[in-house]
Amino acid sequence: MKFYTKIAAISFIIALFVSCGNADDDVEFGVNPGGSTDISGDLGLGKPVDKCLNLEGGDLVLSIQNQFTTLPGKVSVFFRVSDKEGKPVSGLEANQFTIYEQGRNDACFNKISPSESSARISPNAQIFNSNTVLVLDLSNSVLDSSLEELKSASISFVNNVMPATDSEVFKMAIYWFNGEDKLHSLTPLTHVKQNLINSINGINKNISKDPSTDLYGAVIKSTDTAEKLLKESTTNDRIGAASVVIFTDGTDQASRYTESAAVQKVDRANNNISYFSIGLGNEIDPSILKKIGKTHSVFATDKAQLETTFNEISKRVSERANSFYLFEYCSPKRDGSGENNLAIQVKYGNREGAVQTKFNAKGFTGGCE
Repeated sequence: MKFYTKIAAISFIIALFVSCGNADDDVEFGVNPGGSTDISGDLGLGKPVDKCLNLEGGDLVLSIQNQFTTLPGKVSVFFRVSDKEGKPVSGLEANQFTIYEQGRNDACFNKISPSESSARISPNAQIFNSNTVLVLDLSNSVLDSSLEELKSASISFVNNVMPATDSEVFKMAIYWFNGEDKLHSLTPLTHVKQNLINSINGINKNISKDPSTDLYGAVIKSTDTAEKLLKESTTNDRIGAASVVIFTDGTDQASRYTESAAVQKVDRANNNISYFSIGLGNEIDPSILKKIGKTHSVFATDKAQLETTFNEISKRVSERANSFYLFEYCSPKRDGSGENNLAIQVKYGNREGAVQTKFNAKGFTGGCE
C-alpha cells in the first residue's frame, strides 16, 4: 500500500459541534497530516469543491481520513460521512457516489463513468480499527437490584456492536468499577464476541462488596485506556477510532476525583474518541452524564428499560463505526499527467455533499489490480 502523502504518522483534528442538549453525535473527523494543504474546517485532507461544479452547500460532510494510490491505476480514498450536526451516515453504496477528475488541460472537472472506473466500496479492514470500551458500574446497588437486567442488556449491546463474524477490525474491552480507585478489567480487548459474552455471563453478586461509586475515577481511567488503545491501533498505515460507553445507576460517592476533573478529561481527550453514557434510576444526575456522554446519552427510569437504552447506544456506536468508507476506483489518468484534482460527491436520499482533494498519477498505466 503506497500512501499518496507518504506521511510517517497520522494526526487527527476533530471539530466538536455543540448543540443544545445532548447531540446525537457531536464529533466530526478531520485529518490534518503534516504537509497537506487547503485544510478547510473539518474536511481533513480535502477542501470545498471548485465552484465550477456547483456542488457547494450540501447537507452532508465527507471528511477524508487518508488517501493513497496503487499501481497500475487505482485511487483509494478513506473517509467518513456525516451530516452537518455530526450524525454519522452509514450503509452507503458505491452507486451513491459520483467521481469527478480535473487534469492540467481541463477548465473544470469531468465526470468519470462508474462502469469504466469500476468504482466500489471496499472492505476497510486493511486500513481501519474500531475499539469499543464498555464500562459497567458494579457497585452494590446494581448487584443487589438490577444485575440480571444489566447482564442481559450488556450481552445485547455486544451482539449489536460486534459483527456476526469475528473481525480484527472491530474490537471491544469490558471494564467495571465500584468505589475503589481502580478500573477493573472484565474482558481485555478482543475481536471474539463469545469471549465478551462469556465474561458478562460470569458476573455474579460476589464480584464486589464495595457500596460506593467512583464514577469520576472510572471516567478518567477509561479515557486513559481508550487513549492507549487508540495509540496502539493508529499506525503509519492504519487509522483508529474508539468509543467509550459508561453505565451507572447513581452519582459519584467516592469523592476521590472531582466532576470538573472528569469532564475536563473527556473534553481534552483525543478527539477521535466518542463518549456515550447510560443512566439508570432516579439517583443519577442527567446533567453530569450528558457531559460525560458528550456524543450521546440515554436514561432508563427502571431496570426493565435497560436493554432498550443499551440497544439505543449500541446503534449509535455501530452507526459511527460503519460511517467510514474505503472508496476505490480506476482512474483514466496516466503516467505523465502529474497531479490531478479529484472531487467526490455523495447522494443520500434528498441530501448530498462533496469534497475535493488531489492525487498524483505517477506510474499509472491501464487497469487496476
